[in-house]
Amino acid sequence: MSTIDRVAEPPLAGAGGYDTAKGAPATAVPSAAPVGAGERELRIDLFRGLALWLIFVDHMSPDVLTWFTIRSYGFSDAAEIFIFISGYTAAFVYGRAMRESGFVIATARILRRVWQIYVANVFLFTLFFAEIVYATRSFSNPLYTEEMGVNDFLKHPNVAIYQALLLRFRLLNMDVLPLYVVLMFFLPWILRLMQWRANVTLALSVALYVLAWKYDLHLTSYPNGFWAFNPFFWQLLFVFGAWCALGGARRISWLILSPVTQWIALVYVVLAFSVTMTWYFPQLGFLMPRRLEQWIYPISKTDLDVLRFAHFLALAAITVRFVPPGWPGLKSPWLWPLILCGQHSLEIFCVGVFLAFVGYFVLNESSAGLGLHILAAFFGILVMTAVAWLNTWYKRSDRESRSWTGEHGGNADIVGGG
Repeated sequence: MSTIDRVAEPPLAGAGGYDTAKGAPATAVPSAAPVGAGERELRIDLFRGLALWLIFVDHMSPDVLTWFTIRSYGFSDAAEIFIFISGYTAAFVYGRAMRESGFVIATARILRRVWQIYVANVFLFTLFFAEIVYATRSFSNPLYTEEMGVNDFLKHPNVAIYQALLLRFRLLNMDVLPLYVVLMFFLPWILRLMQWRANVTLALSVALYVLAWKYDLHLTSYPNGFWAFNPFFWQLLFVFGAWCALGGARRISWLILSPVTQWIALVYVVLAFSVTMTWYFPQLGFLMPRRLEQWIYPISKTDLDVLRFAHFLALAAITVRFVPPGWPGLKSPWLWPLILCGQHSLEIFCVGVFLAFVGYFVLNESSAGLGLHILAAFFGILVMTAVAWLNTWYKRSDRESRSWTGEHGGNADIVGGG
């Protein structure tokens, strides 16, 4: 595996249906303070939607359009954005449920969400598998079954199905859903510890990260290898997101927005950009001291290398500075598709994985140039936005229907009774 492969690849999804954090003053980072009725923290939706689009593009055109995503310009990519936001939103939603309804009720709600993600993973696996096999047989190109991991399934389908249900066998680009199932499964205990001592919980998460690195903790996958997203490492980003949602971000806002921190973050982002350029332009290799190369490589995505985590933190600090609560751009119609997709992350992630292979297949078979790559990306994003809009419409109609049923219960029963 090359250095580039260690640093870049895809992942997804967040907890749905949350009433978000209220924007603090323009000098603060996102907090867990309640907002007015019906309001959302649109910045969360915006960046989750952006991550969805970046993941789709990276999956569909890994060799061309990645120059238009953050993957090619630093150590971290959209995966970090998603996992952090997932931890943030999940803690905010279910943390409040735990405070108001108790541990048992909140745990039941979390496990229901875990089940939804698990079912989505099984459904996507089935659909994605059928898509790959159809493309392979229709065009007699075994490349797709080899590259996407289908060959291992075809050799022993009965065993592979069982392993897929255990989350140990996955097709390419589906690794984030099993990770999210595991992280959400442990969320009740994370929140319980957060209620007890939030800072201690974060410290325990850091300790687990260190222990996983020291003792090489990992989960195996079928038929060989390990999980592409090691939960023992990626839990740190998820727990950090939860810590921020439950008041941590507000407590360190002064530090994040201080000029010193902003300059450190900017310098680190520039240095990371300089390093990544040496991967794509070997003639720049002389700029990298040999001792530095030996120290920083490999930059593992599987184990969430410290350099990746630090790069995400630097980007987050700069973003919070320039996109404060109440940022006027959130009302722009140009950002509406991003926000809309971010509000339906699980569904759009699944649609994006399906569409990404369609686009990858079409672009490969047609030996497409840059223009067709851009057109395919635009069409895929358009479909994702349409699905998000349709999902929003269905949910709004369902709420209005329930509201009408509550006011006109007798008549509604007659109409709905058949």
